Amino acid sequence: MHIVLDDTAMAAAGQGNVLASRLIHRAHAEAGWFLYAPTCALVEADRARPGTAEHLAALPGITVLDLDLPAALALATQEAWAAAHSEYTARPTPDRPDGAIIATTAPKRWDGRPVRVLDLNP
Repeated sequence: MHIVLDDTAMAAAGQGNVLASRLIHRAHAEAGWFLYAPTCALVEADRARPGTAEHLAALPGITVLDLDLPAALALATQEAWAAAHSEYTARPTPDRPDGAIIATTAPKRWDGRPVRVLDLNP
C-alpha cells in the first residue's frame, strides 16, 4: 500500500487525527505499507502548523521525497506546488505501477484530478 500525505493530511496528523495516526503506525509497523511526504507539501503543512515538518520528518515510517529535477519540471507550470508535488508523487512509476493513494482532509481539492483519494475526515 503506497500512500502520499498531502499538506492537509500532514497538518491533521500533527493535530492528532486518528486516521492519519493509524496510517503512520501501519507504515512503521507493517510490511508493505509505505507513506510518503512530498517536500513541497511538507513545507506548506509547516506553514499552516509550525513544527509539522520537523515532527513528520523524524518519524521512521515516513519517507520524505525531495524535489528532484523531474518533479521540479512537472511542478513548474502549477500554481499550488504542495498539491502538484503530491499529485506528481502519486503517479504510477516502475516501482508503483498502480501509483499511490493521496491521503487528505480536503478531498474536494482532488475532484477532477487523476488520483485516488483517501479521505481522513472522521
